[in-house]
Amino acid sequence: MTITKSAAVVGTDAVAEAMRQIEPDVVAAYPITPQTAIVETFATMVANGEVNTEMVNVESEHSALSACIGAAGGGARVMTCTSSQGLALMWEMLYIASGLRLPIVMPNVNRTLSAPINIHCDHSDSMGARDSGWIQLYSENSQEAYENTIQAARIAENKEVLLPAMVLLDGFIISHGTERVDFYEDEKVRNFVGEYQPPYTMLDPENPITVGAFDGLYGYFFEFKRAQEEAMKNALKVVKEVGEEFGEKFGKNYGYFETYQLEDAEVALIALGSGAGTTRAAVQQLREEGLKVGMLKLRLFRPFPAEELVKALSHVPVIGVLDRSLTFSGGPGGPVWQEIRSAFYDAENKPQIVSFAYGLGGRDFSPQQAKEAGRMLVEGNFPEGTCYLGLKEEDN
Repeated sequence: MTITKSAAVVGTDAVAEAMRQIEPDVVAAYPITPQTAIVETFATMVANGEVNTEMVNVESEHSALSACIGAAGGGARVMTCTSSQGLALMWEMLYIASGLRLPIVMPNVNRTLSAPINIHCDHSDSMGARDSGWIQLYSENSQEAYENTIQAARIAENKEVLLPAMVLLDGFIISHGTERVDFYEDEKVRNFVGEYQPPYTMLDPENPITVGAFDGLYGYFFEFKRAQEEAMKNALKVVKEVGEEFGEKFGKNYGYFETYQLEDAEVALIALGSGAGTTRAAVQQLREEGLKVGMLKLRLFRPFPAEELVKALSHVPVIGVLDRSLTFSGGPGGPVWQEIRSAFYDAENKPQIVSFAYGLGGRDFSPQQAKEAGRMLVEGNFPEGTCYLGLKEEDN
């Protein structure tokens, strides 16, 4: 591992530095809190000649992703950034980018979707886009946001994948929180990412192609979607391969998830994003109290590593899933809980799987709340439906 420098930076600067090292051909973006600082920092790098990227300023997030789709269709390496309502405004284009198999990389700074108006963190934006055909990598801290962004380019551009990828980092908690980040040498990062070799381009007159054509009742739309689904399955293998290679070159292996004190756990808590750090601290404290609680931090949400999760958790009789968003489905559980429960449907050993919701709209998530969840499960106090951690008592 060769570290060029270590610095105390905010998460948005860590992501911008990864983008500089990747050196995309085109970045088209529109500002929205709390993502704006990524593009501001990167635009300054472009203006100062630190990176050779065509920066496109557009009038909306819909236009930003539209411009990215056009550039990627022309064979360029392309990135953008967004948050919350900005991601929602891209909704139409999310499906077009994935359906056209364009490996656009997009850091998304997680922020709740209004209304009421709120600019703080939860996962409602990215969870709402979970079935749009984009790979999703969640980050616990600024270091992971930096490293996930680097890996996302390799994963998305792999010829067995060719799908767009989101790198998720929690708004304000990570994006505007200052912490130490180790940055790697430019040359080593660029060698790791490599040059993008698009399988086709709209700008090759000697080999003309059709992109985004009408595919009606008698065409191959179904077959296109089936191939897209297979590409997402391929991404499982590629995520693991890229994470292992990253570990060889930079000293930290990445997989689908990380575990903590899980080997002998009688209760497991599942978390993703910055909440994983809080949960880890709570698990350590519960262990000191003699309670056999462990944790699994989920990094990869799309594609969902169901088989691997079941294997890792098969010995645990009780699982608590911590969701930072709701589904409004009328049924029990948040999006991560629903995926975990579905994964265990055919498992030989079916644990009790309990749903917890926390931190909506940026509400603080404390170790005390995570410990409360752990103790409830150890004591066999299983709530009906979802247990809401940190909800104001007068609204309960």
